[in-house]
Amino acid sequence: MAPQHDANGSLDHVIETLLDKGLVVNADIMVSLAGVELLGIRIRAALASFETAARYGLEFPAGTNTESIAWRRAIEQKETCPRCGKASPRKQLLEDLCPWCGWRSALAERRAGEIAEHEEPS
Repeated sequence: MAPQHDANGSLDHVIETLLDKGLVVNADIMVSLAGVELLGIRIRAALASFETAARYGLEFPAGTNTESIAWRRAIEQKETCPRCGKASPRKQLLEDLCPWCGWRSALAERRAGEIAEHEEPS
């Protein structure tokens, strides 16, 4: 098993993946002297986007405003565009188009065709 280099290994891609998937670190540190525990530290740290943290049910710092428009946008369901691979709101991707590349779902194409039929003069 030889190490492989992926072309998507840029810093931007690593940060995007880290925030999307999340990273949790649990550590127990104990300092003992002659079998006597002098110091014990438990650390639990999480690094993730708010969207990922909400999906996994992590607690947020006190004072986090979960009623804001930005918060509602962060927790709305998203899907990955089949063409560009970027996450977009599920409803927009299925019913309209991808805001990143303009890809349209079959449902959106059909609706656009129906609208065009109704607008054509008889």
